[in-house]
Amino acid sequence: MLFKSYVVEKNINIINQNLVLFYGENIGLKNHFKYTLKKNNNFESLSFNQDDVIKNKNLIINEISNISLFGKKKIIFIDQVNDKLLNLTKEILSIVGENKIIFFSEILDKKSKFRGFFEKNESCAAVACYPDNEITIKKIILERLIGFEGLSTQNLNMIIDNCKLDRVKLNNELEKIITCFKNKVIVTEKLQNLLNIASNEDFNMLKDAALNGNKIDTNKLLNDTFLEPDKIVYYLSVINHRLNKLKEINNIKGSNNLEDKINNLRPPIFWKDRNIFVNQAKLWNSDKIKSMLKETYDLEVKFKSNSNINKNILIKKLIIDICECANF
Repeated sequence: MLFKSYVVEKNINIINQNLVLFYGENIGLKNHFKYTLKKNNNFESLSFNQDDVIKNKNLIINEISNISLFGKKKIIFIDQVNDKLLNLTKEILSIVGENKIIFFSEILDKKSKFRGFFEKNESCAAVACYPDNEITIKKIILERLIGFEGLSTQNLNMIIDNCKLDRVKLNNELEKIITCFKNKVIVTEKLQNLLNIASNEDFNMLKDAALNGNKIDTNKLLNDTFLEPDKIVYYLSVINHRLNKLKEINNIKGSNNLEDKINNLRPPIFWKDRNIFVNQAKLWNSDKIKSMLKETYDLEVKFKSNSNINKNILIKKLIIDICECANF
């Protein structure tokens, strides 16, 4: 059974099924759902990933069968799932009882049997976690910063621009803002310093140079731009966001006029990025975008699965690959 994410976000208890799948590219939204479900003290919480379950197919069955030491029902989270877990999921459904099994996945296309099983089965629930837009990001900011003075249109847009519609980045920035402005009065200059706007603008210049296929500027900016180690995943999300916007342009039907297509984008491209975006849209076709999105996806998996790899080197290699791809 399929549920809309915005409905579930308002009231997660609307889902009464015991097997639930959250899938999609919105990591921040999936983390929000996981956090909300974990707060339920009536359940003992356990977490695994798909590899754990595949290596020991009795793992989940044993957890369901064994009564909790605390006398509580169990809520089991399984991350990074895909079609490989379908048969076991069907088996679990018949024995889950009052326990809950929550599955989290990246993007699952419409052909996915795993996704189809959850969407078509009334005993299961599926929630698609698509990327946030400017409206949802603005709503989160206003809700989290309710009661704060100085949240002008300028400051609000500054926060929105800085997070690039990435909810994970947004939540981190909001925590910093709440901690910094304890008197609940936001000062614009202090907010600019807090959000480290200059550093983010430097990376955006590097990203745009690469997507424009400008080898000279890309090489220069690679040498001049300081890439903060704790922001590597954020940098990757900035690149993905732009690639997905370019993908949207390629998917718009009914007009061959690039300006018309850009005007139809929602949320719209920020005015200061418009000329750059137009140039990039002329360079990037569907095949290029698909190839590079696969590379960024594979890189994200590496970042999440291996904490010992040199992320700085890999993100720089990605930038070079993007620049090369733009020139094909």
